Amino acid sequence: MPRYALKVEYHGQPYSGWQRQNDRPSVQGAIEAALLKLENRPHKIAAAGRTDAGVHGLGQVAHCDLEKDWDPFRLSEALNFHLKPAPVSIVDCALVPDDWHARFSALERQYFFRLLVRRAPCGHQAGLVWQVQNPMNIDAMREGASHLIGQHDFTTFRSSICQSASPIKNLDRLDMEEVDTRWGLEIHFHVQARSFLHNQVRSFVGTLERVGAGTWAPDRVKEALVARKRDACGPVSPPRGLYLANVRYLTDPFA
Repeated sequence: MPRYALKVEYHGQPYSGWQRQNDRPSVQGAIEAALLKLENRPHKIAAAGRTDAGVHGLGQVAHCDLEKDWDPFRLSEALNFHLKPAPVSIVDCALVPDDWHARFSALERQYFFRLLVRRAPCGHQAGLVWQVQNPMNIDAMREGASHLIGQHDFTTFRSSICQSASPIKNLDRLDMEEVDTRWGLEIHFHVQARSFLHNQVRSFVGTLERVGAGTWAPDRVKEALVARKRDACGPVSPPRGLYLANVRYLTDPFA
């Protein structure tokens, strides 16, 4: 059976998350339902990461096995036709080796978070950003973030329901930039690692927002990390500003 890699974009607001659930809508379920229209049999796709309810995808990667030899472009077109009107899109498709795996072949996941700083209520970007009303001190946020780079026990920034075997992860990148957009000033977070704990990125963002607001000193981030206790974490940010932006492989399947 030929195997196909799919690059997936989606608006996470209508979904309970990526993972298929019997009684709630999911991104995985939407794609598997579209595959059912192409080949009338059960389908189970695998993805590079499982995003939570309300989290978006810009470059999520999944793979599927099909009985028919599809031209990758025709497969993406057919899936997009059957996905309508769901806010899910197959933006690229490629034939990959049988032993290639969207999750286990991945070398790095890259997340992107949008924090909108403005007083007026959010209109057009509602559901796509986390809005705060007060100014942020980005230099203090960067100082706080510097304590998190590298290999650490991230128990403090791990959800209590996380199923990862170990809280020890290596964080390759966590930086921020201020961007003037048509909606207002945004702080964009860029976060990269081989793998993440459940709610780890949102825990980082929520904690660093407290630093930016002046409620936390930057060194308190280090104290929270060293504590290795969940209750030492700052508030967890809402999911609506978070995007799975890209997944890196040894060889880009879509190149």
